Amino acid sequence: MSPLFFLSGVEYIRDNKLNINYMTSTELRQQFLNFFRDKAHQIVPSAPMVVKNDPTLMFTNAGMNQFKDIFLGNSPAASPRVADAQKCLRVSGKHNDLEEVGHDTYHHTMFEMLGNWSFGDYFKREAIDWAWEFLVDVLKIDSKRLYATVFEGNPDDGVELDTEAMDCWRRIMPEAHIIKGNKKDNFWEMGDTGPCGPCSEIHIDLRPDDQRAQIPGHELVNKDHPLVIEIWNLVFMQYNRRANGTLDPLPAKHVDTGMGFERLAMVVQGKQSNYDTDIFTPLIAKISAISGHKYGRDKDIDTAMRVMADHVRTIAFAIADGQLPSNNKAGYVIRRILRRAVRYSYTFLGTRTVILHQLLPTLIEIMGDAYPELPAQQTLIAQVIKEEEEAFLRTLATGIAMLDRIIAETKAQNYVVVSGNVAFELYDTFGFPLDLTELILKEHGLAANRREFEAAMEAQKQRARNASSIEAGDWVVLTDDEQEEFIGYDRQQAEVQITRYRRVKAKQQELLQLVFNLTPFYAESGGQVGDTGYIEAPDGTRTQILNTVKENNLIVHQVDALPADPTVRFNAVVDLERRTSTANNHTATHLLHQALREVLGTHVEQKGSLVSPGSLRFDFSHFQKLTDEELLQVERIVNRRIRQNLPLDERRNLPINEARELGAMALFGEKYGDLVRVIRFGDSVELCGGTHVSATGQIGMFKIITETAIAAGVRRIEAITATAAEDYTHKLQNTVREIGGMFHNAPNLVNAVSKALDENADLRKQIEEFMRERIKTLKNQLLQNAEALGDARLVSLSTELSADMVKNLAHMLRGEVSQGLVFVAATSDSGKPLITIALSDDMVARGLNASALVREAAKEIQGGGGGQPFFAQAGGKNAAGLEAALARAKASIVAQVG
Repeated sequence: MSPLFFLSGVEYIRDNKLNINYMTSTELRQQFLNFFRDKAHQIVPSAPMVVKNDPTLMFTNAGMNQFKDIFLGNSPAASPRVADAQKCLRVSGKHNDLEEVGHDTYHHTMFEMLGNWSFGDYFKREAIDWAWEFLVDVLKIDSKRLYATVFEGNPDDGVELDTEAMDCWRRIMPEAHIIKGNKKDNFWEMGDTGPCGPCSEIHIDLRPDDQRAQIPGHELVNKDHPLVIEIWNLVFMQYNRRANGTLDPLPAKHVDTGMGFERLAMVVQGKQSNYDTDIFTPLIAKISAISGHKYGRDKDIDTAMRVMADHVRTIAFAIADGQLPSNNKAGYVIRRILRRAVRYSYTFLGTRTVILHQLLPTLIEIMGDAYPELPAQQTLIAQVIKEEEEAFLRTLATGIAMLDRIIAETKAQNYVVVSGNVAFELYDTFGFPLDLTELILKEHGLAANRREFEAAMEAQKQRARNASSIEAGDWVVLTDDEQEEFIGYDRQQAEVQITRYRRVKAKQQELLQLVFNLTPFYAESGGQVGDTGYIEAPDGTRTQILNTVKENNLIVHQVDALPADPTVRFNAVVDLERRTSTANNHTATHLLHQALREVLGTHVEQKGSLVSPGSLRFDFSHFQKLTDEELLQVERIVNRRIRQNLPLDERRNLPINEARELGAMALFGEKYGDLVRVIRFGDSVELCGGTHVSATGQIGMFKIITETAIAAGVRRIEAITATAAEDYTHKLQNTVREIGGMFHNAPNLVNAVSKALDENADLRKQIEEFMRERIKTLKNQLLQNAEALGDARLVSLSTELSADMVKNLAHMLRGEVSQGLVFVAATSDSGKPLITIALSDDMVARGLNASALVREAAKEIQGGGGGQPFFAQAGGKNAAGLEAALARAKASIVAQVG
């Protein structure tokens, strides 16, 4: 019989046949939002899962991330009370190692966080009372199964027991259900510095009654028991952590709560695993139908299905938010997650074809109503996932072939242990987890050096930590001015005052960050680079502004030295030439976007951009390469609108609904406020915060340089404008003129070049035929002069010969001499030394290995290389060592053959 547990006297069983009081996940999410709407909270949409304008985060990993600038005091709160359901992603930290997801019942990569916030409004009493009311009165969860933790205090920080929270809990639950927790579990911090405070966690005991009778639930809280779990964390932000570690009280106290939606659904639906809720069961059922495997019969198959069900959610939401799989930063994380899902499907379900993209319709059925960005971009998401799967399946096959070669080489050298560094290369390059490599090696009686693998893994993690490490000091406040004003749309020069500054160390470089009371400098955002320029003190001393960036809605100016007197007023001057070039390129991206939609169709949507002074880059959704005619048509439309000198129609602080009525295009993955800025040039209407030209004629000229694919269903155009486009055109004209001169200014240059290429191809064929004859002659000479080596023949060569020719010679010899061939060549090509070794198959069977021999000989030429047991080559730096390398190789062969 299925295991039982009770909620408020209603009996549930794991297969949910008794669905009394059953609530679907969709109903549960809405119930939460309705509850807090009734408590005067503003319900806000989820922020994108992919984070922008925050150097400390790649992904939203907690519900509070979108309110970080409010907690930091950089922006005012639009409402004192807020609630939402936030999509989050975690792939590192406690219990969030990617390689562990799928192996237990309740951890995930992507998850939803239900939360309610108070910005200087209510505090502990209301937060605790409302949490209890929602869980016990609304959801009817048995109060006897609930436990609460409170912060026990920490003498080092000078913080005492959280008696306020303790007293609140004493009013509603028995003392035995209130547990004092340490700093690790019950003191929440945003980072090394910043707002922080004690927290109070709510835990639930889902064990059967007989187990609860044996061991009280309070003994298992925060002990990693799979059925005694935290479901809600109430954080009370009342301190600010300074860089020196001390705590200062915050002027306004805040509440930040987060409840794991998947865990709550498990509780309400009477399950003992998140994966048994209706959030995941349709996905698992679909995987089962496609793969032909049943869930619940095999541990490894179950794990694989959980991994796939979890990961497809993460991948789909990331792509919907504009983050495509790639080899860099956030894109690499998404690609790694996707490849892990494919790997589990390949290894444990035995699938050899794409499967993940087939889960998308099921995912949209589950979550599409709550997150409309999924159905809106279904075609793109499916295409990207499908092509990524296909590419990785090819990579996986290549990796397995590489592992086969490693196995052959290891056995040929009579070793039984494969280097951990080699195993790590398979993991890092081909996505092979160590357990898959070990499984394949075990089938061949081999093992991997796990210690070396773990050392290589830790070294990579340390490199990543060092690359992203940022040490920031405390802000030195010079004047109390909470709101920084950006005036750069209208002015490129202004009198400013430094309100605060701090020192920041990143990548072994120390910079200073300055904040002004107002600024004409545009901060890097929306794909547009930040302004540079200078600030000038009254005595004429200038401090260069190296870059302007936005951190949590705060405009920060980077300098390498603090002005001698930071308290004076400065004249801030933007680099106008750089700003103008950037504005040209930004406006051009808007015109390009509109032109692409006209030529290709309205399915075209922006997927990314980079606008700098020198060029522009525009990524957009489209499923095939643009033809030369389409590119020319797009370019002509943009240039026509430049010549029309369309004026800028700018509307600031426009309600977002009015902006949409104007036809303004909003981008998926961007977070917009209630008031937005609309930029119109003719028929091009977009929501945009960047800088633009006053009229399109200023751009002068637009020229597309390249059009390429960057991901499945996503194309990239790189283009230039103004002076850069003019210079590019002149360069092309000069090139054509020079080529014409080479052909005596032939009236039809294309025909002249084509004729020359044909003649060159004929000559190349003649040369290749000559070289084949030369190699054939050389082969015969070498065989006549071969040295006897027992019953084998040692063929050696030392001369000037190209790498291709010596390779062809080696394969020609192998084709003619099927028994007893040992070929060793020490050649050079334009001063570059090369060692080549080829063996007949019987010599490989007798224990010789060309790859091992060539690596040994290459030491004499200060080089390295490798290949297969029957053929290998190695290059080097020291051509003078060729004769020694040849002698070393021959000596090794003689020693082995005898």
